Amino acid sequence: MTEQTNHAPQSRRKLALGLSAAVLAAAAGIAWSSPGVLGIGWNSQQTEDAYVEGNLVHVTPQVAGTVTRIAADNTDFVRPGEVLVQLNDVDARLALDRAEAALARSARQVRSQLAGVGQLRSTVVQRESDLARTESDLARRRQLADTGAVSGEDIRHADDAVGAARAALNAARQQVDAARALVDGTTLEQHPDVLSSIAGVRDASLGLARTTLAAPVGGIVARRNVQIGQRVAQGAPLMAIVPLDQMWVTANLKETQLKDVRIGQPVAVTSDVYGADVVFHGRVAGQEAGTGSAFAAVPAQNATGNWIKVVQRVPVRIALDAQELARHPLRLGLSMKVAIDTSRADGPSLLQAGAARHSYETVVFETESHGADAAIRRALGAPAAVVAR
Repeated sequence: MTEQTNHAPQSRRKLALGLSAAVLAAAAGIAWSSPGVLGIGWNSQQTEDAYVEGNLVHVTPQVAGTVTRIAADNTDFVRPGEVLVQLNDVDARLALDRAEAALARSARQVRSQLAGVGQLRSTVVQRESDLARTESDLARRRQLADTGAVSGEDIRHADDAVGAARAALNAARQQVDAARALVDGTTLEQHPDVLSSIAGVRDASLGLARTTLAAPVGGIVARRNVQIGQRVAQGAPLMAIVPLDQMWVTANLKETQLKDVRIGQPVAVTSDVYGADVVFHGRVAGQEAGTGSAFAAVPAQNATGNWIKVVQRVPVRIALDAQELARHPLRLGLSMKVAIDTSRADGPSLLQAGAARHSYETVVFETESHGADAAIRRALGAPAAVVAR
């Protein structure tokens, strides 16, 4: 009787310990999503199937050439505009010299045409004077014809002189019209031949500038696959840059979790690399146009007799706070834990096209044509308004 009595309290203690262990395990399993840890209420959608994604900006040459210098390697941090790769520029410099010579030749030809119009106009004035003189001589001879002082042959010669002077005047005027057709309504800087040559200088100058490959964005260099002395083709990827300030989280939610998720809802995100002490605050930015399997390299083919329904996952984009991302940088592919606060239902549904557009730009290439201005000034011989065009 005593032995049975002792077993009863021990059984109750074991049961209590087991229940306590189960409660602790359950609490530990959901601790990362509790309001005290992530600041998200219990009304949320959570997943650990989430990873960091970002832009992978490829550095590609716009002209072909031989690599003479590599200024950055994998894991290096670069700033926008820093030189990454240098190509041999000998051919490009020769092309620029030829283009400058062609522009100088065009400018001289146009100056000659402009001066020629003035000379031809002076010729017209001279021919008009000759015609007036011959017409006056013919009129005097006709007045003296009745007196017999002038022979009929002299009158015919005077008449022929008038015809020759009139033909010379018409020819001079046609020459003026032809010369004016080449330069009328233009200046040296606006003449089509000069503009064409200027375009050639700018094109050659761009070719020279593009032998230097600069970083279009700032970030970490990755995937360098170019070597010194390598002949690279136009558009060949030489390396890539991962901008650390252009990262987001892709949370792969089950399709059964999407009903209450709205664009703009707050999101709490933690990473395995920083642990639960560092919480990123973001928002729902949008949803991909299909499930992950739909965009796979080999999409699933479900038209089979042994079909088994599988709950699909849909990539949902989570935009991160830029200041928090700067304080705690992330890398592509890191594992994340996501909790979306679905208590707010005022935003558009993920299935609606209501998300804001994302845009990216760089100003690094805006200065490529600046080197052509000095070349144009040299070819024209003086500062010209066309340089600012």
